Amino acid sequence: MVSTIQNNVFIFKSMESRTMTITKVRQLTLLCLCLLLYACQSDVKSSKGSTIEKDTQGSDYAIVIHGGAGTILKENMTEEREQDYIAKLNEALDAGEAILKEGGDAADAVVAAIHLMEDSPLFNAGKGAVFSNEGKNELDASIMRGYDQNAGAVGGITNVKHPISAARAVLEHSDHVLLTGEGAELFAKDVGLDIVDPSYFYTEGRWNSLQRILEEEKVKKKEIAELSENKHGTVGCVALDKAGNIVAGTSTGGMTNKRYGRFGDVPIIGAGTYADNATCGVSCTGHGEYFIRYAVAYDVSARMKYLGEGLQEAADHVVNTTLVEKKGSGGLIAIDEYGNVAMPFNSAGMYRGYAKSGERVVKIYEN
Repeated sequence: MVSTIQNNVFIFKSMESRTMTITKVRQLTLLCLCLLLYACQSDVKSSKGSTIEKDTQGSDYAIVIHGGAGTILKENMTEEREQDYIAKLNEALDAGEAILKEGGDAADAVVAAIHLMEDSPLFNAGKGAVFSNEGKNELDASIMRGYDQNAGAVGGITNVKHPISAARAVLEHSDHVLLTGEGAELFAKDVGLDIVDPSYFYTEGRWNSLQRILEEEKVKKKEIAELSENKHGTVGCVALDKAGNIVAGTSTGGMTNKRYGRFGDVPIIGAGTYADNATCGVSCTGHGEYFIRYAVAYDVSARMKYLGEGLQEAADHVVNTTLVEKKGSGGLIAIDEYGNVAMPFNSAGMYRGYAKSGERVVKIYEN
């Protein structure tokens, strides 16, 4: 009897031991599978952020510009006009790249490039600014540094030759971020910026665009913010200098026939302009209300920071998913800490280009 009990106990313990061993093996196998799955997911994420477009070798400097996005079709463009745009984009890149090549500051490069575009009637910024409903040119601009996230912006100014310089002055010579209207104009004068008569910004083409809209309003008996063919305003630049600092800037004349002191995304930090050395710098162009609502410029940086996405992946998602789902049109330019460049847009075209050491691209249309 005792022997039988002892035998049963031995058998039970043996079975228990085998059961525990099997359980441990299963647990170990499950753990290995989990670790393998995690490693595979990490590889996939890395391939999206690194293999596709995150060149961690990088460039010692980079600059990217835009001259606006919208209904820009080759069939509507004369050969001469197209070459004018390409030449001016190259000229703007030349101005900024010359500074970066010599080890200059990214902010100087951004301002130099934008000055060239603000001086050209081709673009809706500075000299080429569109007219408001009241027949005025009301200009906005912003600039942001990536190393300290300091920023400056101006809105609704009418007599400062280079609005981007006014935005930079707010950044460097005030405790504020955004100044508007007469106060911003007084500040610009006090810090010694180039002040012009408002008539300086008049161009016949922009004036005629306003008149066409006003005539259309009379026929339709309702307000029209802007005709589709005019939606290609705003200029912008993002630069990475040899010290690793990123700066982004944007300048615009706003929307043709705008009313009631309307501001778009350009003077709103995080909407039209954003910079962070740890992620990227961004300058936007398009229908400003959408860029404000969805904090487009900041969202690109946030996706990189919190989701671990690469620059191209983050920029494409914001422009071609977030904005498209909300029916927002436009595009953006961006540079990351390695000098990678993104220039996505969801409209028919975008005046754009970039330059790095030994590399340059300038484009207008989708392909």
